[in-house]
Amino acid sequence: MPEDIEKQIRAKIAELNLKDTELIHFGSIAKLPTQFGKFEIIGLLSLRDMKEHAVIVKGNPVGKEDVPIRIHSECLTGDAFTSLRCDCREQLEFALNYLSQQKHGILIYLRQEGRGIGLFNKLKAYTLQEIGYDTNEANEVLGFKADERSYLVAVDILKALHVKCVKLLTNNPKKVAELCGSNIEVIDRIPIAITPNVYNVKYLSTKSEDGHLMGTESLFCQDETE
Repeated sequence: MPEDIEKQIRAKIAELNLKDTELIHFGSIAKLPTQFGKFEIIGLLSLRDMKEHAVIVKGNPVGKEDVPIRIHSECLTGDAFTSLRCDCREQLEFALNYLSQQKHGILIYLRQEGRGIGLFNKLKAYTLQEIGYDTNEANEVLGFKADERSYLVAVDILKALHVKCVKLLTNNPKKVAELCGSNIEVIDRIPIAITPNVYNVKYLSTKSEDGHLMGTESLFCQDETE
């Protein structure tokens, strides 16, 4: 890339007061108009897992308090192909719509397909589900944990954005616990209500059995220490 172009890109990144850290390299930034509203999208490289991830921001959340955020794990089949086997696309759209109405907000899009087992293994798990296994059992038969995801990259990103206090859009208590355990204060949980369909009702039921919250229950960092 020509040096002058690289300087222009770095200047755009600097406009949001973004600086590289030991674990996060900010590579690009661009405007992202969507059907839900206007955002900016930041491309970055995590030196923790050596993967490229994306951050969608509303306004300028850098250094702000009480920032509403969504940590969303990649789901090609749901996010891109509108699969009805999961609720990923509905959660993504809920988050974008919610964040578009806020002054500041962050959506971290993590490249950990299939609960962290990758696309090929995720599709194998789909085959196992078709013969009777639930989501967790299918992953375990393939030799993985029920959920291989980690949210430490999201923590690295939030720290690079100087965001230490958040309102988390999630139904997953494990996300709250991992953020709280990494000194990111979760002051509120914003539930994401999804209506089941005939294809994902068992999937959602398994998530509920795993402890996912489907209602308006509160969950904060202080809950983890009681």
